[in-house]
Amino acid sequence: MRLFSIIKKSIVDWSERPTDIKLRQAGIVALIGAGAFALLMALFTVVFIVPNLPSIDALTDYRPKIPLRVYTADNVLIGEFGEERRDFVSIGGIPSSMKNAIIAIEDNNFYEHGGVDILGVVRAGLANLIHSRSQGASTITMQVARTFLLTRKKTYSRKLQEVLLAYRIEKNLTKDQILELYMNQIYLGQRAYGFGSASRIYFGKPIKDLTIAESAMLAGLPKAPASANPVVNPKRATERQQYILKRMHELGFITQEQYEKAKAEKLNVLADGNRFRTHAEYAAEQVRQFMYTQYKDEIYTSGMSVYTTLNKADQDAAYEAVRRGVLDYDKRHGYRGPEDNIDLPKDEEDRQQAIEDILVKHPDSDDLKAAVVTAASAKSVRAETLSGEDIEITGDGLRFAASGLASKAAEGKKIKPGSVIRVVQDSKKKWAIVQLPEVSAAFVSVNAQDGGIRAMVGGFDFALNQFDHVTQAWRQPGSTIKPFVYSAALEKGLSPGTLINDAPLAEDNTEQNGKAWNPGNDNGQYDGPVTMRTGLKRSKNLVSIRILRKITPPFAIEHMAHFGLDADKQPSNLTLALGTGSVTPLQMAGAYAVFANGGFKLAPYLIQKVVDVRGKVLLEADHPQAGDETARAIDPRNAFIMNTMLRDVVRSGTGYMAGQRLGRSDLAGKTGTTNDSMDGWFAGYGRDVVGVAWMGYDKPRTLGGREFGSTLALPIWVDYMRTALRGKPEIENAVPPGVAQVDGDWTYEEYVNGDSVKSVDVEEQKGFWEKLFNPGDASQPQVPGNVNPDEKPKDIYGG
Repeated sequence: MRLFSIIKKSIVDWSERPTDIKLRQAGIVALIGAGAFALLMALFTVVFIVPNLPSIDALTDYRPKIPLRVYTADNVLIGEFGEERRDFVSIGGIPSSMKNAIIAIEDNNFYEHGGVDILGVVRAGLANLIHSRSQGASTITMQVARTFLLTRKKTYSRKLQEVLLAYRIEKNLTKDQILELYMNQIYLGQRAYGFGSASRIYFGKPIKDLTIAESAMLAGLPKAPASANPVVNPKRATERQQYILKRMHELGFITQEQYEKAKAEKLNVLADGNRFRTHAEYAAEQVRQFMYTQYKDEIYTSGMSVYTTLNKADQDAAYEAVRRGVLDYDKRHGYRGPEDNIDLPKDEEDRQQAIEDILVKHPDSDDLKAAVVTAASAKSVRAETLSGEDIEITGDGLRFAASGLASKAAEGKKIKPGSVIRVVQDSKKKWAIVQLPEVSAAFVSVNAQDGGIRAMVGGFDFALNQFDHVTQAWRQPGSTIKPFVYSAALEKGLSPGTLINDAPLAEDNTEQNGKAWNPGNDNGQYDGPVTMRTGLKRSKNLVSIRILRKITPPFAIEHMAHFGLDADKQPSNLTLALGTGSVTPLQMAGAYAVFANGGFKLAPYLIQKVVDVRGKVLLEADHPQAGDETARAIDPRNAFIMNTMLRDVVRSGTGYMAGQRLGRSDLAGKTGTTNDSMDGWFAGYGRDVVGVAWMGYDKPRTLGGREFGSTLALPIWVDYMRTALRGKPEIENAVPPGVAQVDGDWTYEEYVNGDSVKSVDVEEQKGFWEKLFNPGDASQPQVPGNVNPDEKPKDIYGG
């Protein structure tokens, strides 16, 4: 009680003193208190903060995480692999508009202060006390300290660390070095780190080409990169951009004229999926797999760049050709019905959520957009896309899906409110109903002179199916294998003029591997003795079988290996002539290149060069070229003669549509259709461009009784070649030494008066023709289209 009385008396005595004395004493007490607090803070800082400050080595020895990037030969980005998208740009490469925009909004006294804005720190501290948002607290230097060395947790101790590190950074680095670090490390949304990367991702251009308006848009990203970037929230991003432009004008960074122009500029912000200027996802993934086997996880952070052999124009043409070919096939075979169906809730908010939820499960495929039907009739369909766009489809846009709009449509095929459909918009902005195809396709082209892959499309849509049909799909080649059998035959003394019997096999030859085998021509017609050239041109199965029987399957398989075709994937029996083995489209492209380049086997390759982040070459392609005799695969005479035969296939044979549509006489190639039309092929070349197109189902099934290589794959090949050969003159191959013409066709000189094969199985034709002209024989074969049944051909026995 005595202590309480003493305290009370002291307070009363102090209160009775004059006011000026009381104020002086209060000031002294406050000063002592502040000094004590400052002393305690200093002691706390020295004891607890300074010893635990992180090293700034990460700044003085900056090593940014830069992803693996994959480019075409003409320097177009096609792939990027790594958690962080970052382009390191030196301070000298950053335009003044970009630097000024950042300084205007983040730290307008950056070049004047020593690293810390004292008033800003105090203001932030007071704001935190009342649970408000701090404004202008962190300088660019402090942000560098936080970004590189600290967490983003808002505490007083972290803020104190930030201040101390800022002073240390300013002591060890120049202002430009600090700004360079900031502009390369800061996170800016869309997985973009640094303004160099953001410029490419948001605007598709290098940072040096940014306009003032674009710079201001990017400068607004550090504050709210995830939620206020122009892809996610364009309205909010634009509001901040306009404010930054105003600040730049107020600070004298831009003139009134520049300000007005920038304010009015309409920005073209790229959607996230459009950051690559060409579709080459399958090729990019092939590169990633190769690089991973070489360098493991280092590829995702070390900034390596890979330059492929692809050409952007060729790649674009191939991508469009495959998509068009697949969709055309799909249209020929009818509408299958909606992809999905949901019940649309009556509540507007619930309805919108249900539409968004189902469309997320059905992502867009390039220009084929998923939409939910909100109203449907035979004359009009209304639907909503994931972006919220309300579209109407009428007229011709309903034609393909008319069966699904009929009143008697089967339930699984019926289009109704809640149905998930695919729509596409044409050049006139009109919508049409389409569908995602089930069939697969692939296309690959190579440069016949060096083996470099010019274009590579492994499927309809990489996002929907990552299986690469160019390199992974082992399929039966059908008649595209026949040229290799014919090439082998040239080495056995046959020539394009050799007569081959086009008739069913004799009865004693109807077993293959112990099983009954009765092969026929695709059209069921037989023409009797025809030249080997005609047999290839018209893809005569029986001609090919007889040639193979003459030269034997083992010899043909051994010869095929010279083209890069796997011997162990080819059957060692007569079915080899019909393409019952297995090849990939890439392997087939390399094989046809041997015919195109005069007889040299050049393995197709995709990677031209690998460089590190500093531009040092780590790997570079060193492949033989056409003309290098160490790469010789077949006799140049063989390549020349086969080339003339393959040109005839395009001029007047099963591939005539190619020559007709492209209007060139220097095209060569071969169609291929497997048994029951399970695979459709076209392999061919023009000049030094070799292309192979394929179509089929991943789980093999018939493509349709009226579908052939000429209807499935050839249109894809033609569409691509139209671009690849545009503006390039036709060429004629020089006649190599050692060939001669006999009866108007080419042959090896040594066979002119030697061991040439004049005919194959023509004598067997006697029985065939006797049956043909015996009207009482019900088993007679069909009359050939080029034979007059009233007149027996004079040369039917080879005479």
